Amino acid sequence: MNDMRVAEARMQQQTDTKISARGVQVHYGDKHALKDVNVDILDKTVTAFIGPSGCGKSTFLRCINRMNDTIDICRVAGRIALDGEDIYDRRVDPVQLRARVGMVFQKPNPFPKSIYDNVAYGPRIHGLARNRAELDEIVEKSLRGAALWNEVKDRLNDPGTGLSGGQQQRLCIARAVATQPEVLLMDEPCSALDPIATGQIEELIDQLRTEFSLVIVTHSMQQAARVSQKTAFFHLGNLVEYGSTEDIFTNPRDPRTESYISGRIG
Repeated sequence: MNDMRVAEARMQQQTDTKISARGVQVHYGDKHALKDVNVDILDKTVTAFIGPSGCGKSTFLRCINRMNDTIDICRVAGRIALDGEDIYDRRVDPVQLRARVGMVFQKPNPFPKSIYDNVAYGPRIHGLARNRAELDEIVEKSLRGAALWNEVKDRLNDPGTGLSGGQQQRLCIARAVATQPEVLLMDEPCSALDPIATGQIEELIDQLRTEFSLVIVTHSMQQAARVSQKTAFFHLGNLVEYGSTEDIFTNPRDPRTESYISGRIG
């Protein structure tokens, strides 16, 4: 009976897998930054990447939407698949991939445009709206999805850079979801924010997981424990351990994970 349950769980995981990585290696020149990473990231789930600075978690995050393509000395080997399709296949257009895999960076980086144009930018370049009415609808839906609409609906023509830090980060999330992505990557999205704005972003992450697969890099283990269902621990370029967040934090299998969580390494 137990064998049947294990088999069913494996089949369910295969069905729910959104991103699959096998044998992923990353070099920056002579530096071996990621070593043989294998992981399945699930759909409609928040996955946290934790680990000390320079351990490879942001490097792997940037592999998922091919942001490392912009770094001349970076070489990526292995296979990363989105819905079973190899994203590094030469037939895959990185620009189209980034519409499917949105990204929010550490520091809020709104464009020097109006609030409206920040959100409308992606749908415009990807041809997602046939007319102004459809664009208006996408902008409103995206701002509502980022829990920002009620705060900005009367000043959509004001510059996005005039918003507070927390509002700017929610604007960047609205901009990322406006292209209707399937995956949302977040690289330490709260590190530049105060505790109140951090709480708002964390609430938003919990709401967004009903629509997207979310992957978040965080230095805060408390944040990982609060927002994620799955956690991956990286150390010295290795993916040491991956599992349910509860198991990683309460019953880690690898002594390196236990040492990091207890504060002995980091």
